[in-house]
Amino acid sequence: MSRTTPPTTMTVRLNGALNDFVAANVGESGSYENVSEYICDLIRRDKERVEQERFERLRTELVHAFNAPDDSYRPLTAADVIARNKA
Repeated sequence: MSRTTPPTTMTVRLNGALNDFVAANVGESGSYENVSEYICDLIRRDKERVEQERFERLRTELVHAFNAPDDSYRPLTAADVIARNKA
């Protein structure tokens, strides 16, 4: 079951160039209506990037495994897997 966390208010301090950059992207001159919308979009995109990197690592491992010669595999029992995972 998935549990939704209620919204949280966070305080972020930005100085100088970072503050100017955010201000340029918010309001009438920017792509976002408010700072919260902008920050949420940045976090979503970063989350997607991390998920994509994880997927690519898994994909690379699977491609490597599927391309390995058949004689590189050895049969495993459920007990073998359990023992390996306990180590």
